[in-house]
Amino acid sequence: MGVITQIVLPLALAFMMFAMGLALVAGDFRRVALQPKAFAVGAVCQMLLLPLIALALVLGWQASFGLDPLLAVGFLILAACPGGVTSNLLTHFAKGDTALSISLTAVISLASVVTIPFIVNFAIDLFLGREAVHLPLGETVAGIFAITTVPVLIGMAVRRWAPAVALRAEPPARLVAAGLFVLIVAGAVVAEWDLLQANFADVGAAVLALNLTTMAMGWSVARALRLDRRAGIAISLETGLQNGTLAIFVAATLLGSEAMIVPAGVYSLIMFFTAGAFVAALLRRPAVPA
Repeated sequence: MGVITQIVLPLALAFMMFAMGLALVAGDFRRVALQPKAFAVGAVCQMLLLPLIALALVLGWQASFGLDPLLAVGFLILAACPGGVTSNLLTHFAKGDTALSISLTAVISLASVVTIPFIVNFAIDLFLGREAVHLPLGETVAGIFAITTVPVLIGMAVRRWAPAVALRAEPPARLVAAGLFVLIVAGAVVAEWDLLQANFADVGAAVLALNLTTMAMGWSVARALRLDRRAGIAISLETGLQNGTLAIFVAATLLGSEAMIVPAGVYSLIMFFTAGAFVAALLRRPAVPA
């Protein structure tokens, strides 16, 4: 997978982030100040509660069933990643607060340049020991910044200075980005099929538990804090659907570990069914007027 992980995967991820940037304007970031409560709840759910839930789940699973330490680190890599285009699209389909979803994805994607190395190196220390290969902080920050932040900024610049071009390009670019996500996941599954088969029994149930728990947590916290239904949908999907492509990039390209890819690969397959069922249930159930 050398050429794929070192060239194809980074370029595909960069294009996906560029496509997201085409849909962003400065107002999306100002919305954080206009909707501080909803944004704060979503950010806390995704940046704090999600990694803590993943850590508790992995520790419990390891104690009960003996989870491989490399797979445990892979779980935390996945939990450290922000949402992606999938969460934005599904929020739109479910008639949730798409603007809030985009704002959360954009801001947390920028913050992940720092949070991902911190969480991943913590997981490596915990499960593999200090002598294991860690993410070099400077190179990792620079790499994630180049692959995620710079393309978003370029996309926003196109939207700002050539809005007509951006508006025409954004719908097909978003479709191409979604297609690239599917191709990357499919490629990872095919390339690591034997590894996935060997570890699916250990990982599948844990990944499903993480996905369902975090989606339910996002919805429950939002509703308990009296956010409206549309905000609850956005926060639930943003918390439960992580950027599996970025997780694969960190595991395969930055750490060079095939085993650490497994949780992201399995998760990316499972989430289509769980998130699809969640959206379908929401669409069948009419919204209750505030």
